[in-house]
Amino acid sequence: MHSTVSGASRSAAAGVGSTETSPPKFLQLAAGAAALPAVSRVTRAQTYPTRAVRVIAPFAAGGNVDLVARIMGELLSQRLGQPFIIENRPGAGTNIGTEAVVRAPADGYTLLLASPRTRVAETCG
Repeated sequence: MHSTVSGASRSAAAGVGSTETSPPKFLQLAAGAAALPAVSRVTRAQTYPTRAVRVIAPFAAGGNVDLVARIMGELLSQRLGQPFIIENRPGAGTNIGTEAVVRAPADGYTLLLASPRTRVAETCG
């Protein structure tokens, strides 16, 4: 037996006006759920830093890189409200300072002030 569905019945059969979630609404909900981890990272990033940050300058104190590091540290301290401690670790063609950063916890509180002379690949390899 073959039956036909009228226009009103078709609307009811398709879920129009019902409490079912339509595909576009489902996609919106799925996209919103997928964005939640990114939103929490943004919120967490807005509170950074919560403590002092070390900036390793792999050059001797008193040079150009040291001067840039200290000016940058002062400006970041004023803007972010936490101290940025500049630590000079010269030697071995910048490898000593670079290695100190590589060995530090990966929590964003130890930064490397690099220049074109900093040889990161050799230290990490």
